[in-house]
Amino acid sequence: MQDTAPAMNAAIQASAHPSSADLSALFDPLRIRSLELKNRFVMPGMQRGWCVDGHPPRRLADYYAARARGGVQLTISECVAVDHPSASRTRKYGRLADDTAQEWGRCAEAIHRAGGHFFTQLGHDGALLAAPDGDYFTGSPVLSPSGLMKPGTPVGNPASLADLDAVKAAFVRSARIAKHIGADGVEIHACHGYLLDQFLWSGTNRRDDRYGGPDIADRVRFPAEVVHAVRNEVGADFPISVRFSQWKLTDYEAQVARSAAELAVLLEAFVRAGADVFHVSTRRFGDAAWPDSPLSLAGWTRKLSGKPVIAVGGVGLTVDMVESFSGQETQGPAEINLPALAHRFQSSEFDLIAVGRSNIADPQWVAKVGAGEWDLIRQFKLADLGDVAEEAREASGKAS
Repeated sequence: MQDTAPAMNAAIQASAHPSSADLSALFDPLRIRSLELKNRFVMPGMQRGWCVDGHPPRRLADYYAARARGGVQLTISECVAVDHPSASRTRKYGRLADDTAQEWGRCAEAIHRAGGHFFTQLGHDGALLAAPDGDYFTGSPVLSPSGLMKPGTPVGNPASLADLDAVKAAFVRSARIAKHIGADGVEIHACHGYLLDQFLWSGTNRRDDRYGGPDIADRVRFPAEVVHAVRNEVGADFPISVRFSQWKLTDYEAQVARSAAELAVLLEAFVRAGADVFHVSTRRFGDAAWPDSPLSLAGWTRKLSGKPVIAVGGVGLTVDMVESFSGQETQGPAEINLPALAHRFQSSEFDLIAVGRSNIADPQWVAKVGAGEWDLIRQFKLADLGDVAEEAREASGKAS
């Protein structure tokens, strides 16, 4: 793969002094349905690989709580598999079912005690993580829209309509559990080449029924039905976020929406279904959505949907997540692109900013940024990812 985006993303991310980064507006409150946030900082879902057969250990609750004490207002869990036997095949990743509910409730409680709020991110692997080693479920099917991991790579079976009904019901069950254990909302994972994203992307959705084909209005139908079913279960006041992306772990240049018009169709379907927030996953928060427009994908999403938007991608770093997984260390000071962040936020491109690797490195990152304590911020190092980095490199190599 040849990355056309420069490592520093743009000159404005590398040259401005942090004194030009007026981030005060990012410390303003925001209300989303019944949720009251004191600032705009989010910790996004990031797999740590600490779960045991889907059960989160106590140290995961402590890890989340430390970032909440450090100023993160909204913590989104790592992607947690919904309660269906095909949803995950990785023992070290979480799942949300009756037998794991108590431990995930412990995470919610720890975050609340630390002054933060908690969304459970609900997802399904689809055909992306289909290696048989370490299966939870012996003989469980690998399901996807068309039996493809990526274009030209068959994996598993195309999901039948009965399969889709069962998967949808699993999202509903897990959302019900999330609300019961005290989560403040849920995030529906529809990005990076996992199941719901496999429906959105024409490269992996070759169905000829109402859930597939060349029209994005058909490809978004099943993911939107999942959101609608979850909305009916959790009620009107419980926030629902939808996380989506253009890029996939199997293709960094992929596009679900090839134009603003297609993006508008996708967003309208999710809004009608009951989405309150869009979490727009990009490798760098300032990347242009399409070559003919300087506006980011988060900016287009906010413009077209009118809903609150979470932007994400390389805050405080000079390399993106993919480059980290490839073994590249970030260079420069921890405030390297905060002036660019301030500029884009003040231009109303997005409403919240998710900070991943910088928060992994320093649980007090938000507090130190708020105080302007640049010299005290611990800069992210590749070693902070632990075993997850090596696993990601292996998975990327198998998928390419």
